[in-house]
Amino acid sequence: MSSREGGKKKPLKAPKKDAKELDEDDKAFKEKQKEQQKAMKEAADKAAKKGPLVGGGIKKSGK
Repeated sequence: MSSREGGKKKPLKAPKKDAKELDEDDKAFKEKQKEQQKAMKEAADKAAKKGPLVGGGIKKSGK
């Protein structure tokens, strides 16, 4: 009979990643991303209030 121990064995837990120190560029980049995300959310809210831009779909002739 064959044993059930085939292939690689997985580690039980992944090692923890070291906490990175953020420099000025990283802080500025993250702040810019937050502002862009906030602006996109506000624009989406405004668009949701207006409703669909195109209404009616395919128009059929009366023939």
